[in-house]
Amino acid sequence: MTTFTSVLRDFYEREPDRVSITLQHPNQPDFHISYRELIERSNDYAAEYARMGVKPGDVVILILQHGKDLVYSFWGAVLLGAIPSMMPFLTEKLSPERYRADLAALFSHSHPTGVVTYPEFETDMKALVADHEGSCHVFIADRIPLQEKVDFASLPGAQAKEDEVVLLQHSSGSTGLQKGVALSHRAIFNHLNSYGASINLTRDDVIVSWLPLYHDMGLIACFLLPILRGVPVVQMSPFDWVRAPYRMLRAISDYHGTLTWVPNFAYNFCAQKIRDRDLEGLDLSSWRASINTSEPVRFKSHEMFFERFKGFGLRFETLQTSYGMAENVFAATQNDLSKLPYVEDVDRESFTTDRVARPAYGGRPAIQMMSCGQPIPETVIRIVDDKGHDLPERHIGEIVLKSTCMLNEYYNRPDLTKKAFLPGGWYMSGDYGYQFNGEIFVAGRKKDMLIVGGKNVYPQDLETLACEVPGVHPGRTVAFGMFNETQGTEEVVIIAEVDSNDEAEHERISDEIRKHVTKNSAIAVRYVRVVGPKWVLKTSSGKVARTANKEKFMKELEANQ
Repeated sequence: MTTFTSVLRDFYEREPDRVSITLQHPNQPDFHISYRELIERSNDYAAEYARMGVKPGDVVILILQHGKDLVYSFWGAVLLGAIPSMMPFLTEKLSPERYRADLAALFSHSHPTGVVTYPEFETDMKALVADHEGSCHVFIADRIPLQEKVDFASLPGAQAKEDEVVLLQHSSGSTGLQKGVALSHRAIFNHLNSYGASINLTRDDVIVSWLPLYHDMGLIACFLLPILRGVPVVQMSPFDWVRAPYRMLRAISDYHGTLTWVPNFAYNFCAQKIRDRDLEGLDLSSWRASINTSEPVRFKSHEMFFERFKGFGLRFETLQTSYGMAENVFAATQNDLSKLPYVEDVDRESFTTDRVARPAYGGRPAIQMMSCGQPIPETVIRIVDDKGHDLPERHIGEIVLKSTCMLNEYYNRPDLTKKAFLPGGWYMSGDYGYQFNGEIFVAGRKKDMLIVGGKNVYPQDLETLACEVPGVHPGRTVAFGMFNETQGTEEVVIIAEVDSNDEAEHERISDEIRKHVTKNSAIAVRYVRVVGPKWVLKTSSGKVARTANKEKFMKELEANQ
């Protein structure tokens, strides 16, 4: 029987001094955690959880930033047989009101018996716990007593069964944190086997990551995958990466990194923000795959990134693609790493009006689409219409899938779990896409699609176009619809963030966005607003929070009338 604890015990007994994680912090020596250190310090947390009444099967919420305490508190819950769930720490990019509302919703559905955080957040957490029905203890990371030794025989996690829930992933969205994706040991190991085969993973690989661990891409690909497969991983804080994006490239060079996972905007961000003086002596020749996932993938972003860094040993075939979701543990598709992702131009009119991805012809306006690859082993994907019927190749419909690594349930939400599946156990992703020659192309989120004058418009396409205008901050644009009573259809609003507060510059960039989007999309954009730094709100997973941004825009609009 394979469980998290059984694998950790094997490493502890056979390779205790093998380095499992290397943590990087600015202006500090890199901190290396061996499997011995990982398990002994995690055991400290397991003992303290148990002393304060946390039992196997209880949920423990982790509200900690990048660092060793986050690592130990997670694995401590696993050793106890409790269910850890990582949450974002409150930062300036999150709305405090929304953050507290999300935590309250999380408590009401997951009923945690423990919360781990820092001293500065202790008062807020105890107030939240006081409003929560049931017993819940607040653990402070710097007050966890050390234990003398690890006794695996006495650890409840060692008796865990493969089909038991081992962790919760809480995805962020417009309706708060109401859906905890409950994953079993078996589902996660099935996924590690399938996905590891898709990327030809070996113990000679070295993973480098700045991704937050409360999101599936960071948690699975850059935390559980390396630790449970004995692959070294180098981790840095996402906030450190944003301040100095060259850090990821430098870590790849220093540690001979081979694998990374990043969202699409990171390619544009690195190409535009990294300065020449930070690249001296850089060697990216060890980098065999950088996998673009978590948001719509764009070939232009790959081209921009490659042109910027090809002089440092980067190969174009390093830039790969994938598509996934927490409900399938992580990846559902993966491009073949031995070749470039398939890219095609499709007719824009057919795509937006007929919902068919016909190849472009005759010089007509086109949309460039890049494949996310083929389904990974043990995962089957279909494209269906609104009634669940299969659609032909190139017809755009909802992506549904079935696999051996599907979630057990939305934790304590049987109502939502039932609604998420079609008959036969097919999970409805909520994403639109199409298939061609076995390749999966993702068009956008079903709930985000706008219908403007009878045309289907995906806001992320407009956001990408807006980001192509010089001066716009990469990854910080948002598009949404407002119904126009006079015209009887939705009008699109685009908000773009720039680094300047100069109003004249805002007006110039606004005009450029309007022209560029209108020229390169199926609609004429009339309303563009350019804003200064830190205006655009994002979810805790780093995605644009369209509903929250629309609400913010509407409030400001009403206040100015």
